[in-house]
Amino acid sequence: MSHQDLWLRWKEAGDPDARKLLIEHYLPLVEYVSSRMAASLPKNVTKDDLSSHGVMGLIDAIEKFDYQRGLQFETYASWRIRGAIIDGLRHGDWVPRSVRDKAKKMEDAYAVLEQKHLRSATDEEVCGYLNISMKEFGQMLQEVAVAAVCSLEDPIREEESETRLSLLVDDKAKNPESKVHETYLKETLMQGLERLTEKERTVVSLFYYEDLSLSEIAEVMSLSPSRISQLHSKAILRLRGALAKQKEQLLHNG
Repeated sequence: MSHQDLWLRWKEAGDPDARKLLIEHYLPLVEYVSSRMAASLPKNVTKDDLSSHGVMGLIDAIEKFDYQRGLQFETYASWRIRGAIIDGLRHGDWVPRSVRDKAKKMEDAYAVLEQKHLRSATDEEVCGYLNISMKEFGQMLQEVAVAAVCSLEDPIREEESETRLSLLVDDKAKNPESKVHETYLKETLMQGLERLTEKERTVVSLFYYEDLSLSEIAEVMSLSPSRISQLHSKAILRLRGALAKQKEQLLHNG
């Protein structure tokens, strides 16, 4: 039986067996997304924990997917799975309030310093701004690694009720408001990317565009996995700082 037949039986006839077969067929997506996210999280967060949240995301995707719109289910489901994992991490005890506070302080430091100097802020400048040592700075980067995985979702969540899906644009059903938001988000991210160091841009490119895990990136760049994790965290903190500043200016000008 083809996948199209399964979708037809599930969506049009409500056949629970077809739903079960769809879940079983797409379970490898959960494994794939969980493995990629686990590579950038602290060791106390196991892949089994991520997978259990991810399965709920897959089921949610199968429940809500409109197979007649012409979208790729794998793309749609991957965002739902990732979103369910992030929600699970947020609602659990993975990211203590103290860690979120540290991440916010670092985001603010990057935003203020880079707006002031109109260039990438150095580690030394961030340490001076936060009045901490380089050793403390490195420890903070390791602590906020889990928050960095979730962080890019936050600014979008404040703008859209369907956060993760707001990036999945259906070319057949664009509206002016979503187009403006999409353009604004892309321009802001491009400006933020320009402020990243060369190594940070490389990590972001390999992780988000080439689909490599952090351990694979460590091999490519001949650096330790912990160093790659730090570069990833700094890149995300810079981007969040840029997004926060742009949003403040947009609200002030509005």
